[in-house]
Amino acid sequence: MKDVLRLIRNTLSMTFRKKRNFLYYLGLPLIGIFIAFLAYGGNNVNILHVGVVDGDHSKITADTVDFLNGLDNVKLTEIPQSKMRRKLANGKLDCVIIFEKGFSDSVRSGNPAHIRITSIKGAEVTKFIQSYLYQYIDHIASISKAASGNEQAFQTMYQGFQKSAYKVKTINLQDLSKSNDMSYQTMGFLIMFMLMSACNLSELILAEKENRTYFRLLSSPINAGKYVLSNVICNMIIMAVQVALTLVAMKYVFHISMNISIWQAFAVMFLFAWISIGISLMIVSFSNNRSAANSLQNLIIVPTCMLAGCFWPVEIMPKALQKVSDFLPQRWTLETLDQLQTGHPISSLYLNYLILLAFALAFFLLAIYQFSRDHNTQNFV
Repeated sequence: MKDVLRLIRNTLSMTFRKKRNFLYYLGLPLIGIFIAFLAYGGNNVNILHVGVVDGDHSKITADTVDFLNGLDNVKLTEIPQSKMRRKLANGKLDCVIIFEKGFSDSVRSGNPAHIRITSIKGAEVTKFIQSYLYQYIDHIASISKAASGNEQAFQTMYQGFQKSAYKVKTINLQDLSKSNDMSYQTMGFLIMFMLMSACNLSELILAEKENRTYFRLLSSPINAGKYVLSNVICNMIIMAVQVALTLVAMKYVFHISMNISIWQAFAVMFLFAWISIGISLMIVSFSNNRSAANSLQNLIIVPTCMLAGCFWPVEIMPKALQKVSDFLPQRWTLETLDQLQTGHPISSLYLNYLILLAFALAFFLLAIYQFSRDHNTQNFV
């Protein structure tokens, strides 16, 4: 065990002797948070800019405008009809409400008319205004019908309607979709950086074979098994720090909520760390030198991360590619995190964990088998 600890200390010392490696191994995972924050961040509260053209000039119209002006997230501007099209075209207004002459009379007759809503942004904007405006107008029309042409009764009920105090209880529902998207994308980038880190650390094996350090180590009491074990432990230490640093920065620096505990997310990503090491050892076992390992790394890591949905939601890809992603460990890792975010208990995801363990075991066994057949550099495991 002392030999393994000595090798671990030596590997970590060599790795972080260069200051740029601190940025590479510890700084790169944080870049994924910045990218996700820029892509999904920002304020979700939008102000709707509404123009009003008053061609009726009546008290009912003025009261209706006052009602609209009291709505949250709505900014009202009274404009002449001649400027309506220009303000809509240049985006200064989202929609324009036109009260034509005769609007007040139509409402008092119980058949609201002479009102138009114009927008170049479609129903997404107009439906919001219509839901409030038409309900308000229908109330006045109902008062008119109840008055049955009695002007005094109408005025009494209308004034009571205007002065009535409505008690409205507002409940804010937290929109978790943005935070889930941000955390999902951050974990996707972290997965890619973990794979890259594992491959770079495992390439130290090839580097020490090339400079013959590996064979000098084997001539000492240190055997190949201890050497590989030390490299695996170094990988695990660095990736555990990467995961912990990313999760802490997400929660306490960027205030991105994953809607699951840090320990649950850490456990899933720690499990993927074993998969990363297995993939890196498999790449090293099939490579004769570092150039070949770099080529395989570029051929495997980036394309599979793209197919697995690490850079964008997998749902936007064609169905055929979505089926391919089901055979990738990155996809199963992200799917497990997504299931936890949507409220699935850990006990219900045992199949996901078994599949991730199977991926890790398969990659390790393949690497061990390939190392055992490598007679040029002698048995590795």
